[in-house]
Order: sequence, then C-alpha cells, then structure tokens
Amino acid sequence: MNQNSSIRMQVLCALFAAVTAVCSQITIPIQPVPITLGTFAVLMAGGFLGKRYGFLAIAIYLLLGMAGVPVFSMMRGGISVLAGPGGGFIVGFAPMAFLVGLVVEKLGYSFKNMFIATVCGTAICYIMGLAWFMFLTGTGIWASLVMCMFPFLPGDFAKMVLASFLVNKYHKKLVGEY
Repeated sequence: MNQNSSIRMQVLCALFAAVTAVCSQITIPIQPVPITLGTFAVLMAGGFLGKRYGFLAIAIYLLLGMAGVPVFSMMRGGISVLAGPGGGFIVGFAPMAFLVGLVVEKLGYSFKNMFIATVCGTAICYIMGLAWFMFLTGTGIWASLVMCMFPFLPGDFAKMVLASFLVNKYHKKLVGEY
C-alpha cells in the first residue's frame, strides 16, 4: 500500500467513525434496546474499508463513546452505556465490522458475497448483544430473543440488503484497490 492510499484509508476510517456516530442518532427508542441506524454504518465500514480499517473505524467510535463523547444512541456517551442492556450490541459493532471486512476480502465484493458478510457480521453482533443482555438481566434465551432480536430482524434485513448493494456498486469508486 502506498502512502497516498494509506492516508486515504485513514481519512475514510475517521469518516466512517463519524458516520457511525451520526447514524446511531437515528433511533426508534424501544426498550430495552433501541433500534438505530448505527448497525448500517458498521456494515458499510466493514464492507468498504475491510477488516483492518473497518475494525479501526468502529474502535475509534467506541473509544470516543467510552470517553464520554455522546456518540451512542440518543446522544449518550460513557462506559455506563456499555454497561447497560444494549452494551453488548454496541461492543459487538467492532467484531461485526471486522467479520464483514474479513468475509468480503476473502470472497470478493459481489452483492452475494457482501450479503453473506453482512449476515455473518449481524449474527456476531446479535450473539454478543444477547449474551450480555442475558448476563446483565438474568433473562432467558427466548425472552431475550423476543425483546432484543425479533423486533430488529426486518430493519436489519433491509440494512443488510442496502449495504450489500452500496458496497458492491461503489467499493472501487470510494476505496479503489488497496
């Protein structure tokens, strides 16, 4: 990777951290975990930036939030948000971006491959989020699925389709070959 391409990826990293912060504010405030557009930004970060830079972009977002910058949904920030019922989902953003990036780097950037990547990434986010929610609240698996997964499935499916389409269509234009 040449210096210009490295700088480009660093700028895109910062951009996707900011896009994730903005998208996380687009919220349907249901309880116990709000529905946000943040996961869409995470899918895009992994798809466009790959495993390394996608993970880094989301790690920057998480570090900003942990430092108290109000980047999490509903303009919240701080460690207490991650310690709450939705914290596992938010922390799951980093492996989600990494896994999406890993899969598309291995399989290619076709719509089908990107969709497979988004399904894998979303699954890891659900696993981490549900595990944390169950640990924190003592709620059983079925009740946790009903509260924290089933309401999200239609929207997440739409996010996966749209992210797959956009990455497939615009990856080379935005990132080029790196």
